[in-house]
Amino acid sequence: MSHGPGPSQGRRRQSSRRGGPMGGMMRGGEKAKDFKGAMAILLRYIGRYKVIIIVAILIAAASTAATIVGPKILGRATTELFEGLMARIQGTGEVDFNYIGRIILIVLSLYVGSSILSYIQGWIMAKVSTDISYRLRRDISLKMNKMKLKYYDGTTHGEILSRLTNDVDTITQTLSNSLTQIISSVATLIGVLIMMFSISWKMALLVIGVVPLSAMSIIFIVKRSQKHFAQQQEYLGHVNSHVEEMFGNHTIVKAFNAEEKSQEEFEVYNKTLHGSAWKSQFYSGMMMPMMTFIGNLGYVAVAVLGGYLTSQGGITVGDIQAFIQYVRSFTRPLGQIASASNVLQQTAAASERVFEFLGESEEVADSPTPRKWEKVTGLVEFNNVKFGYSPEKTIIHDFSAIAKPGQKVALVGPTGAGKTTMVKLLMRFYDVNDGAILVDGIDIRDATRSDLRSNFGMVLQDTWLFNGSIMDNIRYGRLDATDKEVIAAAKAAYVDRFVHTLSGGYEMEINEEITNISQGQKQLLTIARAVLADPPILILDEATSSVDTRTELLIQDAMDDLMKNRTSFVIAHRLSTIRNADLILVIRDGDIVEQGTHTELLAKGGFYAELHGSQFEVENDLPPEPVEEHTSE
Repeated sequence: MSHGPGPSQGRRRQSSRRGGPMGGMMRGGEKAKDFKGAMAILLRYIGRYKVIIIVAILIAAASTAATIVGPKILGRATTELFEGLMARIQGTGEVDFNYIGRIILIVLSLYVGSSILSYIQGWIMAKVSTDISYRLRRDISLKMNKMKLKYYDGTTHGEILSRLTNDVDTITQTLSNSLTQIISSVATLIGVLIMMFSISWKMALLVIGVVPLSAMSIIFIVKRSQKHFAQQQEYLGHVNSHVEEMFGNHTIVKAFNAEEKSQEEFEVYNKTLHGSAWKSQFYSGMMMPMMTFIGNLGYVAVAVLGGYLTSQGGITVGDIQAFIQYVRSFTRPLGQIASASNVLQQTAAASERVFEFLGESEEVADSPTPRKWEKVTGLVEFNNVKFGYSPEKTIIHDFSAIAKPGQKVALVGPTGAGKTTMVKLLMRFYDVNDGAILVDGIDIRDATRSDLRSNFGMVLQDTWLFNGSIMDNIRYGRLDATDKEVIAAAKAAYVDRFVHTLSGGYEMEINEEITNISQGQKQLLTIARAVLADPPILILDEATSSVDTRTELLIQDAMDDLMKNRTSFVIAHRLSTIRNADLILVIRDGDIVEQGTHTELLAKGGFYAELHGSQFEVENDLPPEPVEEHTSE
């Protein structure tokens, strides 16, 4: 079986990349390349929720309307109280407290009803937004399993993680909070305008005259703050990336006395982040005082004009009180809408990135009528295989070879010759451009990838373990294996020899950075995983490269036992490890230049003999390994 991502991959350490773990975060003020197109795609995606979203919008509008009507109705109570007191002073009447009480009850009912509607609307939008977030993450996760390996070769893990987390969160927050705020703000603005005109068109026009002043203030602040917000997010990424890189490689930093240089780089990033952060916060902090000042100007103008109109009998005292409340309600939505416009730009950019990922080309679909192997014997044929990672550059030109059942086939050659590429083609991580690869006479493209890979076991030079117990990491080779079978595989791979020296034994947790076991022990665990999988075909890519010579000999014995009656493909740079191979394929520049056994190839005196000779000279130049002394007590 192939060893794909495990349950704890998300918690694994990330390699250092530009931007660090937060490098892919949506940057303040970042805009979509195509705002309308991005929003149109998002709207199509959430189309299944359109009815319930429309209901939520209507509820939000009703809640806002109930809040807006309240001040005008309450103004009648103020007018009744004022006129009643004046009548009492003049001796012509009394205050009608029953009328005032009824008005207060009506207003209280409106506000309670508005709160209930607002709660219902918030619950609906929270449910919808989290459901959409769930769908997006599920679709991205499913997409990740269908993507071509080429995409991952050219895209950092942090970039993909950013789309799965930060971008989806941006969309969710907009749907949950900002969309509701926009609806409420627009409804409030329209409702307040209607109510103000219903009270006095003269004062309404006066208040509207303040709008251009508010708009100019908002534009002034936003223009100056956006560039600082963008720089803040950029350098937040730089700081995180630098800290992650230095912390993840602190041993190397200390070994080369580079602490001072590391600190100097951090100071540059941190100082720039500090400068942009305080400027962005300063400008954004100006928004509310500026809007408050402009609002106060509106209050003064309303008070002066309202007083004049009241003296002329053109408006009541209660209407002035209501109008002043509306002025307060009028300026606030303007700032909210301005703020929401920036949020929408970020949402469009996030949507564009998410749906760009979802729109990436996928692996060629499995055959609708796949062929299946009853029992794989291990006959593998490469027939005139041609392949290149890009159309303009062919790596494998014309590769033909046959691996018979049970044979140990070694692939040797210089770095970049195409050895690992052949393994990727065999596992269908990539499909051949021309030719065919057959397993037991079946073209691997005619079978499902899952069925194909279930017949392979892989041990790679780059070990992969997840945050979990040693037992669980070995069991990843076959998830239904018992503890007894896991331990048996561990013994076969010589894992059992060192496990008992560790705290916790088989239940010891491998940490997130995988630093509490040695490189050689990691390699032994991946070999034990392959032993447990018990596949008919094995792929060993420099499987013993990270262990010492003595352990290598032990592993070689274990691997020889494992490879019995199995077809095995061994990629090796140390030719001493493949002397007993049944067939050695010597690859150079994507072609097989020689093939045969170790003895036959040496006798030819060709490229293999040249490689062997150069390694033999190097090995002879190396000092002998120290022999451990054992003393008996």
